[in-house]
Amino acid sequence: MIMKCEIRNAKRETRKGSARILRAGHPASCRMPPQSPWLSAFSLVEVLAAIAIIGIIAFLAIPNIVRIKQDGEDNLARARAETLNTAIASYVQAVGTNTAQTNWSAANANGRYDLIRTYIGFAETNLTLFTPSGYSFGLPASIVPMTAKTTISNTSRGAISY
Repeated sequence: MIMKCEIRNAKRETRKGSARILRAGHPASCRMPPQSPWLSAFSLVEVLAAIAIIGIIAFLAIPNIVRIKQDGEDNLARARAETLNTAIASYVQAVGTNTAQTNWSAANANGRYDLIRTYIGFAETNLTLFTPSGYSFGLPASIVPMTAKTTISNTSRGAISY
């Protein structure tokens, strides 16, 4: 509620030749404006401006959110590939180079994963469950000499550099 008050303490006001003194809080010194239901509402222009600002912010933010999500998925795939490479190195050190090479050559992709699964913390039961959705890992055909050989590919974006 908006109230316009004129506080005239011990001041004289002249009207048509007569003088009177208005005190603070005197009923004649405060007037209430008439109340209208439209005084507290937003105008259509203000609402449209707010919606336009929210739309612009969403237009700028959504591509960044999608890119951040994709980067997170790529980082997960790279981390899992690094885990596989570390597990392969641990397996070779644990069983010896000759035994590791013989066992590795005789196994398929899931068999190779079974060989190194004990060297992965919190490993899934098979390579398909370990692989992030939309990605595929290519385990190396030979584990000697030891280099980071696990390849990563994304079904929608092609190979990811690692």
